[in-house]
Amino acid sequence: MKTVSVRLNEEEERAFSAYAAIMGLPLSTLFKKLMEERLEDEFDLKIAEDFLDREARGDVKTRPIDALFQELDL
Repeated sequence: MKTVSVRLNEEEERAFSAYAAIMGLPLSTLFKKLMEERLEDEFDLKIAEDFLDREARGDVKTRPIDALFQELDL
């Protein structure tokens, strides 16, 4: 397992430690959880941006959800 060090000033340490305590998590777990959530958000945004670019170029075709429901008899 890899160890990563993060330097925090006193104010950052107080703020992060207080938040970790509120969440009931160790500081290291809080950092990992927040980083994972941020990466997921960035990944989702990238996928959406790529789709919109492909749509603008005409590489993909979209249609209203009602058309899909009608096709599926829903």
